[in-house]
Amino acid sequence: MFTLFKKEINGFLNSLIGYIVMIVFLLMTGLFLWVFPLEFNILDFGFASLDGLFILAPFVFLFLIPAITMRSFADEKKSGTLELLMTQPLTDLQVIMAKYFAGIVLVIISLLPTLVYYGSVYLLGLPVGNLDSGSIWGSYLGLLFLGASFVSIGIFASSLTDNQIVSFIIAVFICFFLYMGFEFIYNFIVSGKTGLIIQSLGLNAHYSSMSRGVIDSRDLIYFLSVTGLFVLLTKLSLESRKW
Repeated sequence: MFTLFKKEINGFLNSLIGYIVMIVFLLMTGLFLWVFPLEFNILDFGFASLDGLFILAPFVFLFLIPAITMRSFADEKKSGTLELLMTQPLTDLQVIMAKYFAGIVLVIISLLPTLVYYGSVYLLGLPVGNLDSGSIWGSYLGLLFLGASFVSIGIFASSLTDNQIVSFIIAVFICFFLYMGFEFIYNFIVSGKTGLIIQSLGLNAHYSSMSRGVIDSRDLIYFLSVTGLFVLLTKLSLESRKW
């Protein structure tokens, strides 16, 4: 399993698309936070805050993570190596988890450079360090759990097809619906207590909760449940080849 995990990491980092994806993520967030004169611009905001990053990052993740995961199984199917991979002394679940953890590591690698933003905002505070670090670290944790959920969705989408582009489109659609779909239903279709229940089914509600710096067990259970669900669906998708 660890060998497959390393293979996935190396395969991504040795490909041009891997670096393009990470550079695009950093370029997009960097331009919106420091250059473009929009509401996310830290220098124009007047307060030492990274709220803009944590508003923007999930929407960039909607495309970044499907791009990371789209080749996970689709490439194996297209090249005909999936059956060979499945003959190795590994269970289907071990193969899935190796690819899943590789995806999470790549998400973490993409996030690490953004710590420079934290250092910059820390120094820009008046006095220095005058910012809500608890909320920022809670937001980073929420972003990591959100990314982990998107990775499980992306791997599931990749298991459905041998076409990377189709896998990418399916993953973007599912991620977008789970992140914004329930918010849309709450805001425009159903309100009141029923609307709140529907809203709580979406990723955004739990990500926003963690972004306030409050680590609630309900949010953790929710993210773990979403991840577990799509890992299980991926396993069922792979097993369907035997039917």
